[in-house]
Amino acid sequence: MRLTVAICTYNRAELLRQTLAGLARQTLPADAYEVLVIDNNSTDHTAAVVAEFAHANPAPRRIQESTQGLEHARNRAIAEARGEIILFGDDDILVESTWLTEILAPFDADTAQRIGALGGEVIPVFPDGLPPWVAEWHSPLRFRTDAGPLTPQQSPMGANLAFRRAVFAQVGVFAIGLGRNGKNLFAGDETEMLRRVRAAGLEIWFAPAAAVRHQMPASRTTFRYACRHGFDSARSRVIERVGLHHSTGYLATRLVANVLKLLLFLVLAALNALVFRLGGCKQSLVRAWRSCGYLYQISRLLVGKTV
Repeated sequence: MRLTVAICTYNRAELLRQTLAGLARQTLPADAYEVLVIDNNSTDHTAAVVAEFAHANPAPRRIQESTQGLEHARNRAIAEARGEIILFGDDDILVESTWLTEILAPFDADTAQRIGALGGEVIPVFPDGLPPWVAEWHSPLRFRTDAGPLTPQQSPMGANLAFRRAVFAQVGVFAIGLGRNGKNLFAGDETEMLRRVRAAGLEIWFAPAAAVRHQMPASRTTFRYACRHGFDSARSRVIERVGLHHSTGYLATRLVANVLKLLLFLVLAALNALVFRLGGCKQSLVRAWRSCGYLYQISRLLVGKTV
């Protein structure tokens, strides 16, 4: 089989229904791909939604993964996949009928198999509107206008990210403890994986034509969510950078830098509040809370803890 589409999901049945509907309309021949829904302990009606597509061609296969966490769900998908290419898509994306065809095109043209991973464009959409103060954090990642390799400083988003299955045999599966789960909003598992892919001498590509629309409801544009995301993403970045090798130098420099950043952003928040620039105040407080995430995780690592 050419392609496995892996949708990892947790308690987002209504959004999942829209994603599966898009997958049922693909122009790629049905015998060229399979759809796996990795259900990571959902307590809503996810199972019933998957059952609604039992007559789709191909019908999605629901797999229960009981260990909580996105990296566990992704690794289960790798173990279950039959395709030569494994495409990870979020459970809240809207896809065009040519999505899978566009994902496969660069891999098919890559006779030397230089591509280890490939990401498509992820375009955020806001069905409930977008507050101006949070807009700058939700821009599409338009790395390039044609399909091709990315620089080492560029990484595609995990909402629309494909790998050759052989890559996982070469570099291993997703690291445990860096991915999102029901308790946190960590976001380091795909970054760490892409770093390993590059270290193995393979290229990371971007395919703008393989775009998806990523739904961002009102719950993900609130001040509370932005603070939580900033705090947890900072924590996961520290863990991902340090890994299993305790780096006192890195921790010390990040500690000092984020103490200074925290003080600066608190001052900026106060100044914005004084002139009634509430949007600017919120932005500064979110950045201050991100620095708190760095400081919290650095402190835990310095005393020998991880998460």
